[in-house]
Amino acid sequence: MAHADPRLRVVTGFVLAMLLAVSQRFDTLLAGLALAAILYVAAELPTEPMRRRLVHLNIFMALLLPFLALHATPSEGAWLPALALSREGAMAALRIVIKGNAIVLVVSALISTMDTPTLGHTLAHLRVPDKLVHLFLFTVRYVEVLHMEYLRVMRGIRARGFRPRANRHTYRTISSLAGMLLVRSFDRSERVLAAMKCRGFRGKFFLLDYFHAARGDFVFGLVALAFAVTLAWMEWI
Repeated sequence: MAHADPRLRVVTGFVLAMLLAVSQRFDTLLAGLALAAILYVAAELPTEPMRRRLVHLNIFMALLLPFLALHATPSEGAWLPALALSREGAMAALRIVIKGNAIVLVVSALISTMDTPTLGHTLAHLRVPDKLVHLFLFTVRYVEVLHMEYLRVMRGIRARGFRPRANRHTYRTISSLAGMLLVRSFDRSERVLAAMKCRGFRGKFFLLDYFHAARGDFVFGLVALAFAVTLAWMEWI
């Protein structure tokens, strides 16, 4: 799967994620979750990072989903009328859990295995607007640079004895830090733009390499289309 056409992988991941997001029937969601797990296994990705990712996702959901089970107007089948805990609310919370896990598995199997330049070029091949592609590539490229800038500034203020506390001095220092990072990021963006213009940049990245679909890509596309149609059929029959 890692050798499949990146364009096909992005389109497949987007279609499956959208189908899972709008599905409401439990049989469709469970089938989508099983398909997502199969895709992840077929991608031959390590299981430990994904296990930690899913644990963090489900811990976050566990903190929010109990509120969804509290139905504003208890139905006739409410489990705890005093707390307005209804069956409909609990089922809605369970759907969100299944959807979240399935979508994370699908995106991880099909898209997260690409490096950033490949994903950016794939979006350009799929006729995504150039400005969005540029924004994506520059964000991924310079977010680590800004993070290093943040660490450098934090080391400087800690060397001067700063210790964060719940007081006015801490709030003022943190706000000054945010403003300093904003100013430095703007200054760096001006320098990067000037350097790119000196190299002939005119608002467009020209693609030197183009993707080519092989026979195996067509097979993968047909299988993915069959699964997508099956999920849609299960949802709307």
